[in-house]
Amino acid sequence: MTSPDYIPRKRAESECIHLGRICRGVDVPRKRVESECFHPRHISQDVALTNLARALYAIYQKQGKIGDVDNTITLLRATLKLRPPEHPERSSSLDTLALCLANRYDICGVVANLEEAVTLGRAALELRPPGHPDRGVTLHHLADYLRVRFQKEAAMQDLDEAIELHRAALALRPLGHPDRFSSLHSLSLCLSNKHDSQGVVADLEEAVTLGRAALALRPQGHPDHAASLFNLAYYLVTRFQERAAIEDLNEAIELHRAALESCPTGHHHRSLPLSSLALCLSNRYDSWGVVADLEEAVTLDREVLGLCPLGHPDHATSLYNLACDLWRRFQKQDVIHDLDEAIELHRAALELHPHGHPNHPSSLHSLALCLSNRYDTQGEVTDLEEAIVSGRAALEHRPPGHPHRHVFLFNLAGDLWRRFQKHAEMDDLDKAIELHRAALDLRPIGHRHRSLSLSSLALCLSNRYDNQGVVTDLEEAVTLGRAVLRLCPRGHPDRATSLYNLACDLWRRFQKQDVIRDLDEAIELHRTLLELHPHGHPNHPSSLHSLALCLSNRYVKQGIVADLEEAIVLGRRALEVPGHPGRDMSLYNLACDLQRRFQIQAGVHDLDAAIELHRETLELRAIGHPDRSSSLHSLALCLSTKCDTLGIDAHLEEAVTLGRAALELCPPDHPSRHVFLFSLACDLWRKFQKQDVKHDLDEAIELHRESVKALPLLDILIAFSSLQRP
Repeated sequence: MTSPDYIPRKRAESECIHLGRICRGVDVPRKRVESECFHPRHISQDVALTNLARALYAIYQKQGKIGDVDNTITLLRATLKLRPPEHPERSSSLDTLALCLANRYDICGVVANLEEAVTLGRAALELRPPGHPDRGVTLHHLADYLRVRFQKEAAMQDLDEAIELHRAALALRPLGHPDRFSSLHSLSLCLSNKHDSQGVVADLEEAVTLGRAALALRPQGHPDHAASLFNLAYYLVTRFQERAAIEDLNEAIELHRAALESCPTGHHHRSLPLSSLALCLSNRYDSWGVVADLEEAVTLDREVLGLCPLGHPDHATSLYNLACDLWRRFQKQDVIHDLDEAIELHRAALELHPHGHPNHPSSLHSLALCLSNRYDTQGEVTDLEEAIVSGRAALEHRPPGHPHRHVFLFNLAGDLWRRFQKHAEMDDLDKAIELHRAALDLRPIGHRHRSLSLSSLALCLSNRYDNQGVVTDLEEAVTLGRAVLRLCPRGHPDRATSLYNLACDLWRRFQKQDVIRDLDEAIELHRTLLELHPHGHPNHPSSLHSLALCLSNRYVKQGIVADLEEAIVLGRRALEVPGHPGRDMSLYNLACDLQRRFQIQAGVHDLDAAIELHRETLELRAIGHPDRSSSLHSLALCLSTKCDTLGIDAHLEEAVTLGRAALELCPPDHPSRHVFLFSLACDLWRKFQKQDVKHDLDEAIELHRESVKALPLLDILIAFSSLQRP
């Protein structure tokens, strides 16, 4: 929601006791105005010029032609020359000319007009000392000009002075004064601006108090009632963003609904309360997740867009807001049509926010975010590439020191990580880590997004460890993971993710360093995670699988049968949920655990079950699957073992065939090639023992020679032993 300035200053009506009140209702034909400029008749020249200026200004208010304002200013300058410093009406001429110059600045944006208005306003105030009947008016006008200059130049001394002047004017306008509302309204606006700039909560609290007082002076039916509702709602929304008190947001929504009732269809200000109400509902959806709020926000956004067609000054904003709410709905309902529409709306907004426009970076960033989401959903690489290009361009406009730079760094890092996952280019991962570090530096202790940056950096470092094996990356990932977990206590929405990531990194470190306490801690973390992912939760199968894997590893390390038994139970439960994305891995690991139990209990039913599970896994790991070779090799091991147990030659023949297929998928630099060579050699030797075919023995010898070249024999025997061969 933009800073409120809903009530026009109405300088010529409520504040200027000279120009506005006299010209109200005047309808002077242009030719008469022009003739009277040269024929003042029976009145003094300065009064005649003043009256003509008022008449011209009245025409401007009806027709909106800038030429009338220019002519009014010319007449007022002439009047001022006729009223020297000692003239009793000089202060009136100064004040009125300042008003017209400020209005001209509003229309044309010529800074010199605003500067002169401030100068003239100060001069008028000097001529209206304490006790002067019009001092309150001049205080108010000068404060108004200074606030406008603050909005242009962001000089805090202007805003501070405006606040002091408005306080002085308010003191001259006690309860019952006809202009008290204007002072309450303007002072609250200034305090809100100061809070937006400096973040002092007391300023915002006072703005809320003044906003309530102003609303009390503008009851239902008053023409300024809707504006008063709107401004108070803005202050409450700002306070909600500060302290997350939902009652502030709820009250703001009710105020905006009331304001909307005062702006029925066809009202020229209807789009403003519509868009503000939509924004509040969207914020409440973000806090509470009530879909009805989001649905209403989308509906209101569409109405706003209809009221702000191409060419309307708020068209780009209405495009942007609707796109953001459609994106939110996509996040909730996963309907790709919403995301597609959001992308098209962001593209249209970006065309209206070209390079150099203050909203250009935000449009780029939002478009990049939507494209990244569509890549996650549909896998179209062109979306990801465009997201990265847009993200880089947006970041260029968020230099060091910009308050939102951390968001742009974080999202670009995420897209580079996605591209690394797709293409495995280390440059992308390295750059993602660099960007995440930069974002983390901008999210110090206490920042609400710090845990997210810690978690994402840890994930990238863990990925780099998996690719390059640098232990310092893994150590840092564990350290960061612990920091994340501390920031995500019980009840935090990201606690489950933080438990899982830390458990996985501890498991990785156990695999590297063989320190059992890492595995023990990983198991405890996975147990806690499983409590957060009960039966029916979409992540229940993966939690069961991860805990089973760690228990299986501890059995291999320590030989505690209870760990193996629990791993098997958990593995079977994980497979009870059909269709989960990690089903092939759950099948594979359960098969390996059943094979391990066969090794200690010799139950052929376990071996048969393992074989069936490996066959099912192999069906899910078609040609081209990165783990197909492991499934071929593991199934071959089970069949070879069954041949040793039951003496069925067909099992050995299949084992040899599968072993050859696995070896074909292992190029010379494959880390498991020596194991596959050794296993196939052993099966060929077994086949020679049964069939006495010399070719099998020759091939077995060649395979053993090749495996010896890959690793010392002791390492081969250790590797072979780890496969649980008899």
